[in-house]
Amino acid sequence: MKIPIPLVRDRRGRKYGLRCCEGLVQPQLDAAQAGQLSGDLEILAHPIRLQILDILARHEGQVCVCDLEAALPVRQPTISHHLKLLREAGLIDCERHGLWAYYFVRREAIAELCARITQQLQALIPVGSGQCAVGDEQCAVSSDEPMVCIEDGR
Repeated sequence: MKIPIPLVRDRRGRKYGLRCCEGLVQPQLDAAQAGQLSGDLEILAHPIRLQILDILARHEGQVCVCDLEAALPVRQPTISHHLKLLREAGLIDCERHGLWAYYFVRREAIAELCARITQQLQALIPVGSGQCAVGDEQCAVSSDEPMVCIEDGR
């Protein structure tokens, strides 16, 4: 004997097990792209690493670990750890002079990182959302104001 199972509905009255929307919902980022973006953001997601990059960018090729230790609120082992992560990411490199290692930013790698992050984040802004990027200009639109480009006021 078969017992009929009553049709169960959610609080909105939809039948359970049925899709509420037409079409497929798929991510635009594949797993590799999402992993790359996550790694790119992760390497920048620490204040000490950002401060190290800032110092190295301003003092090209002349910064020793002892200089970084004097400038940052952490000890030498922590600085060495963050330098290692930045080197593994390809964002910095060093030249050895005797016992000393002098660190510098690899500007082309920083530019590539910036381009990858910018491209992926811009892909997350839906068309017609009022946000755009025109060349190097960042633009924003509010619902009751015309589009204003921050860089040149257009």
